[in-house]
Amino acid sequence: MTVPQSVRIGPIEVSPPVVLAPMAGVTNYPFRALCRRFGAGLYISEMITARPLVEGREKTLKLADFGSDERPRSLQIYGVDPQYVGEAVRRLVGEGRVDHLDLNFGCPVRKVTRKGGGAAIPAKPRLLETIVRAAVAAAAKIPVTIKFRMGIDEDHLNFLESGRIAEDQGCAGVTLHARTAAQLYDGHARWPAIGELKQALTSIPVFGNGDIWVADDAIRMVRETGCDGVAVGRGCLGRPWLFRDLADAFMGREQQAPPTFGEVADLMVEHAQMLVDWFGERQAMLSFRKHCGWYTRGFRSSARLRERLMRIQHFPELQEALADIDRGEPFPEHGHLVRRGKRSGTQKVVLPKGFWDDPDDATPPDAEEMVSGG
Repeated sequence: MTVPQSVRIGPIEVSPPVVLAPMAGVTNYPFRALCRRFGAGLYISEMITARPLVEGREKTLKLADFGSDERPRSLQIYGVDPQYVGEAVRRLVGEGRVDHLDLNFGCPVRKVTRKGGGAAIPAKPRLLETIVRAAVAAAAKIPVTIKFRMGIDEDHLNFLESGRIAEDQGCAGVTLHARTAAQLYDGHARWPAIGELKQALTSIPVFGNGDIWVADDAIRMVRETGCDGVAVGRGCLGRPWLFRDLADAFMGREQQAPPTFGEVADLMVEHAQMLVDWFGERQAMLSFRKHCGWYTRGFRSSARLRERLMRIQHFPELQEALADIDRGEPFPEHGHLVRRGKRSGTQKVVLPKGFWDDPDDATPPDAEEMVSGG
């Protein structure tokens, strides 16, 4: 099977067909800019919640900001009430803030599902339908996509119905994280489900998400499932050059050598400086500590270095900490196998009392907390 070199989401050509998946606290403008430079075809902002956006809360509005040079401007929204989702979309579109909108229906976080939000919403197909319909109507010509999981657990798989709802309501594409909410990020993503979804949807693209750690994973996913493109989350943490590898793979080019420790250190300094320019030094350096762990993991003697990096408060401290590394040390041979981001482990998904009494109930739940991922 010949892999695609691009895919369209409405009027937007995504080339290569590789999406930076939204991750709270990570996919802000500085990180998106790095991934764009390395070769991501579409890079989605960290998620914002519909209601505080409608209410004009300053922190939420800052999360919805884009760089002046950023195109296309892609934003993910989380919402459980079609009224607030519609109003949020109208505001974003009316102010000319976005070129693409994604809706999150995959969050497995306990505090959200126990109120009926996040990954629980697709189990209420009429509620899912009303939220998606409100977003698509408010977006007008701006393409809307949705991201979801296979279902709540093995006994409640609803990804095919979710995909059909998205297609019927006018979405421009879907992304399936091929795990259940009960799986969290444990074990292996079940790619055959992506293939099933691709077979079920005939008019919109399907993006596969889950366990893309190297470029070969993405090519294998496309060939095994027939999906139109891939969405990458944890695999690029501390490795934004993964998008260069992905672009080369989809375009049929030879893979380039991974960076040395010195090149990684230079990228860390650049990334941190961009965060400082965007957020200010205090917030930027606190936020960058987690990136330090991801960037340095797997290199020799990096544990002691990380101890120092986890205490940095000012930008010059980062430069000083990196001054004594072995700049010529090659990237660890199996460094891509070091898992980053969310830890493994499964859960029993907690849902509101009486959640299963009426699957057709379209009443919005009270679950508007700011949540992460999916």
